[in-house]
Amino acid sequence: MTSHIIVSRHDGWAELRIDREDKRNAMNRAARDGLMRAFEQLRGDAKAIVLTGTGGSFCAGIDLKEREHDRQQGIEGAGDEWIAVNLAIRAHSAIFIAAVNGLALGGGATLINVCDLAIASTSASIGCPEMGFATYPGMAGPAIQLSGVTRKQAAWLVLTTNRIDGTTAERWGMVNQCVEPEALLPTAHLLAAKLAQFDAVALAESKKALDYIPAFVTDWQGAMDHGQLVNLTIRSNTAAQTEGSARFAAGIKNPGQGV
Repeated sequence: MTSHIIVSRHDGWAELRIDREDKRNAMNRAARDGLMRAFEQLRGDAKAIVLTGTGGSFCAGIDLKEREHDRQQGIEGAGDEWIAVNLAIRAHSAIFIAAVNGLALGGGATLINVCDLAIASTSASIGCPEMGFATYPGMAGPAIQLSGVTRKQAAWLVLTTNRIDGTTAERWGMVNQCVEPEALLPTAHLLAAKLAQFDAVALAESKKALDYIPAFVTDWQGAMDHGQLVNLTIRSNTAAQTEGSARFAAGIKNPGQGV
């Protein structure tokens, strides 16, 4: 059985493409398993991972037809498996970049928000259709709110089933940048290649800090203290800081410096 996930490896980064175009890249069990396998294969190898879809869709969420068929057979677990995929992205050492090429519904919106960075095409269409099924978007709803949008913006998606385009997603802060369709992958690839220049430990520890500080630290002193702890952890696991300081002192530019 195909995993429906195409893996393209590059120098220090990789692209994962969901390849179920006829199903709007909905995530069936094979695709969920394929993503989990790809995550493990790329651990320690790719510093950045671009996640995108095939054709006109980014991801239409969980494959509801497969899920309903499973339920009729007494099989549950699709929701737990999808949660596991999204949590694996948050726990992964690589920086994930969503390249939102088109339709992103329900679980597709979740993917955008669990990724660390996101670039959207002007042809992107992001929404939560769950209310039409008398359902709260149990993963997309929380992920949207954790993305930092306002309550009313989250309510627009959760309560109305209305979709937003890439330009609106950028204005709301759900994605970092909105570009024309032909520029989407080049932009995402260029960003991934830039990240691949940096130290893997520094990227991974900084990713953890981006989650830890707002979740567990609310005062300035605690935040600053945690920042020092993050750098101590980096220095304990890589010589990159010492080497970078030495290059700077010698008048040699470090990756990203002066750009």
